[in-house]
Amino acid sequence: MALSRIWSAFIIVAIVVASVKCIFFGQSDIFNWMVIGKSSDPLNPLKLDGIIETCSIAVKLCIELVGTLALFMGFMSIAEKAGGIRLLSKIISPFFSKLFPEVPKGHPAMGHMIMNFSANLLGLDNAATPFGIKAMESLQELNPNKNVASNPQIMFLCLHAAGLCLIPVSVIAIRSTQNASDPTDIFIPCMIVTFVGTMAAMLIVSFKQKINLLQPAILTWVLGISIVIAAIVWYVSSLNAAGVTSFSGLLSGGLILLIFLLIVLGALYKKIDIFDAFVAGAKGGFETAIKIIPYLVGILVAVCMLRTSGTFDVVMNGIKHVFLFFGADTRFVDALPTALIRPLSGGAARGMMVSTMITNGPDSFASRLSGVFQGASDTTFYVVAVYFGSVSIRNTRYAIGSMLLADLIGVITAITMAYLFWPTLK
Repeated sequence: MALSRIWSAFIIVAIVVASVKCIFFGQSDIFNWMVIGKSSDPLNPLKLDGIIETCSIAVKLCIELVGTLALFMGFMSIAEKAGGIRLLSKIISPFFSKLFPEVPKGHPAMGHMIMNFSANLLGLDNAATPFGIKAMESLQELNPNKNVASNPQIMFLCLHAAGLCLIPVSVIAIRSTQNASDPTDIFIPCMIVTFVGTMAAMLIVSFKQKINLLQPAILTWVLGISIVIAAIVWYVSSLNAAGVTSFSGLLSGGLILLIFLLIVLGALYKKIDIFDAFVAGAKGGFETAIKIIPYLVGILVAVCMLRTSGTFDVVMNGIKHVFLFFGADTRFVDALPTALIRPLSGGAARGMMVSTMITNGPDSFASRLSGVFQGASDTTFYVVAVYFGSVSIRNTRYAIGSMLLADLIGVITAITMAYLFWPTLK
């Protein structure tokens, strides 16, 4: 129900704003460009894709996702038949059984979730998505009401959307192409912001679900994760941009290949039909990719209408004028478009970040802050559409509100870190 109201609000607000521009500001062609516009069209004054093009993009995204889903869900199927997922579940059960009390100890969902979090941690979006969808499907098996999000599903998705990531490689790469003096200077702020966002999501959902976080098992795991993250921050902060990229590639790519190797070796040891298990899982990946098309089309079209109608520009100008009225520092306002669009569209937020760098310079306060925004959270509404859509959940309960609140805490933390790390930049 919450998603339906938000989706409806996006469309209504976008059309109202466009109507005001058409009637009062003489932009008589805005409706046409909102529907049929293409960002590649030099005559398009909006320089954004319209509704029709966005529908095509949504379907292309799902089609491109078929291969990745088939690959990783195929390997997940092998791991399940070989008992690897159940073994992983037992290892993390002391922690996850406290955080997900409604999931039985040793249930495969535990292993699927940890695989998703691990991929997310390493910035492997292509791997995190199929692992996450598999986790949602496993949790759906335990869900007594198949149309309503369960407590474990909400906790899992909120933690996933917080986007805890060790190294924001894509942001560092983009800053490097824009000739930033130190492309890696956003690394430590990003790490801090993602960690705070994840802890915030855990606290928010735990409060709603009445989960006691002061249990020894939870505190021990959180402390252990904090120490590991601190150690990686200390090591990576001593590397240059090339070193960070090399380390990230070794860590992320190497881990995926290691997982594949362990799965195959475990399957050989268990003497199962490996390729047959892979094909069975890969078929599920194809079916899942097709199933999420309607959900993704709906979300992306609503976001497209908000962008092409100029609603974001209205919001940004309003925020800037409010802070100017109170005489506050407004350096952070130029980076806010990235933060506001990030929950709606990862690609659009990336474009906003690049635009900020071009306009203000890659070493400006706004450009560095926009990089932290981009590297420190996931795309909330995309996550909702894909993951809940994959199991046909219609009532998301308080999931979206919790995710957006965690996003807000992340934005505030990012702004605070920017003023702490770069207090004198313009």
